[in-house]
Amino acid sequence: MAMHGMRKKNASPSPAVVVVLALVLSASAAAVSGQPQPGGKQTAANNPRLQRAYVALQALKRAITEDPKNLTRGWCGPDVCAYFGVFCAPAPDDPHALTVAGLDLNHGDLAGTFPEELGMLSDLALLHLNSNRFAGGLPESLPKLHLLHELDVSNNRLSGGFPQHILCLPNVKYVDIRFNNLCGPVPPAIFDKPLDALFLNDNHFDFELPENLGNSPASVVVLANLRLRGCIPQSVGRMAGTLNELVILNAGLRSCIPQEVGWLRELTVLDLSFNQLQGMLPESMAGMHKLEQLDVAHNDLWGHIPEGICALPSLRNFTYSYNYFCTEPQRCLDIRRIDDRQNCIAGRPDQRPGDQCLAFLHRPPPRCDEHGCFGPPHY
Repeated sequence: MAMHGMRKKNASPSPAVVVVLALVLSASAAAVSGQPQPGGKQTAANNPRLQRAYVALQALKRAITEDPKNLTRGWCGPDVCAYFGVFCAPAPDDPHALTVAGLDLNHGDLAGTFPEELGMLSDLALLHLNSNRFAGGLPESLPKLHLLHELDVSNNRLSGGFPQHILCLPNVKYVDIRFNNLCGPVPPAIFDKPLDALFLNDNHFDFELPENLGNSPASVVVLANLRLRGCIPQSVGRMAGTLNELVILNAGLRSCIPQEVGWLRELTVLDLSFNQLQGMLPESMAGMHKLEQLDVAHNDLWGHIPEGICALPSLRNFTYSYNYFCTEPQRCLDIRRIDDRQNCIAGRPDQRPGDQCLAFLHRPPPRCDEHGCFGPPHY
């Protein structure tokens, strides 16, 4: 699921950094096309923007307590554009001035904290610091990064509550804070941000999925390995035109799968496994024509598998093991990769014992409107 790979050990930007920097700065480039590019050698000694960047980067270097790969060993002198992991570009509001537009120290195994001086990198478009050992929280100066497009601090040791300052970043599109030790509620306002990707998984967040989940225009939303309450809101159907991947595995979800999930016509990956979902798979899911991977394993789903799901033209991987389904169409067996183990399907191998299936069928039927989850369909 990661959208950015490991940095190479040289001073050249990775292809992902080049592409995003080009996109972020393209509007400015178009506005100043034909004008001269920055001339001569610009350093912190003759460029105020780079002077501020020098102060910020030196503060970060001091705040790093362990640098086993010596990534910041060369962070000396006024030529900050030559620092490892630092990428400069013409300033959006002044094509004659260089500025620090990207900082990428992914997979550095760096230990330390984030200094407040990071807010001095006010022209930063990319902040990639994943797979390190940064602890504490994000600096309160974060909102000063008003051009920030991508924030990736995943796989660190950040703690405390959700970093509220993310909500104050006006241009951020990619937020990745997964694999940290963050806890508490997630503000519903994050789903009102015009994000393209949101990764919150593998933290200690504890919250109820808000009704405004469907306001998010994100193409990727990953909420795995969290402590979620309630249900998948019906508003998810409003994400039909943008959402490509939705992963809410091992998150404690209860109730039923709303029919609005089946409206997600652009979805290619849906993973709702390892929850406590009840009821049947909605027939509406037969309309998810771009779906390639569907995983609803390890829930309390029952009934029949809708034939329309197994007829989806792009479906290559369908996992529905460890539920209580009692029938599956023959067409399901034609899917390249299926897993139907530990259900109640007559004639199929490795199914639940009959007494387990009978005991489940004698339970009271699930109430899909419990907790006010379901009402009239959301159009």
